[in-house]
Amino acid sequence: MSVFETIIIAIVEGLTEFLPVSSTGHMIITQNLLGVESTPFVKAFTIIIQFGAILSVVCLYWNRFFRLNHTPAPAGSTWLQAFLFKWDFYWKLLVAFVPAIIIGLIGKMSGLIDRFLENVEVVALMLVLGGIFMLFCDRLFNKGSEQTLLTERRAFGIGLFQCIAMIPGVSRSMATIVGGMAQKLTRRAAAEFSFFLAVPTMAAATALDVLQLFFGDEADASWATPDNLLMLALGCVVAFVVALLAMKWFVDFLTKYGFKAFGVYRIIVGVIILGLLWSGHSLVMVD
Repeated sequence: MSVFETIIIAIVEGLTEFLPVSSTGHMIITQNLLGVESTPFVKAFTIIIQFGAILSVVCLYWNRFFRLNHTPAPAGSTWLQAFLFKWDFYWKLLVAFVPAIIIGLIGKMSGLIDRFLENVEVVALMLVLGGIFMLFCDRLFNKGSEQTLLTERRAFGIGLFQCIAMIPGVSRSMATIVGGMAQKLTRRAAAEFSFFLAVPTMAAATALDVLQLFFGDEADASWATPDNLLMLALGCVVAFVVALLAMKWFVDFLTKYGFKAFGVYRIIVGVIILGLLWSGHSLVMVD
């Protein structure tokens, strides 16, 4: 990839990672429009720069992400209950993360996820279907209550919703926020937990892709050139900065207006892409 292509794909990632429009889907479409060949390195690049964007969560929510519960545990708690009470925030993140570990490993090892990643038609179709759902999801789920607590059961439910996003075009952000709203959380609380859950999820996805690059069946150390490593670093930095700005805007917008505008956008983009594909046009730009 060129520096220009790297920056464009990273900007798209940063803008869309926390919006319910599918960052992976948009990167696949952008990659096709730019004519970037889908090599093992490029596939890994689209995953690894997502982790760069995710780090913006740690930066923006520093005080909330690195926290322990210092209030006394309820009387009569066992040592395990007291331990989980103290590490409550991380414990619920782990509970929500477990479904992605299981389903993600199955999908990755079977090659199913990689096959989806190469199919632009699947991305476009899921953009449309997800967009239609988002037109009505604010009506389907009440706004939730500020008093609703995030229990282990609710965290696990959100984790199950996150697994749906392994289909490119669904959007991890949309799936987890809707999952939170389905568990009676407010839009803001659901969005913020979605951000937090993205950290271990994308960290694991990045680690798995890096391991496959080095030790997988198609491992080839020749990709680790100075230019490729520079592209990875540049992509992560650009995605981090853009995502930081986009995330701050998104929480306020979602809280006030809900999903409808994003649903309309998804439908428009998906229909355009499907129209081009079904009419025999290529998404690859002609030089």
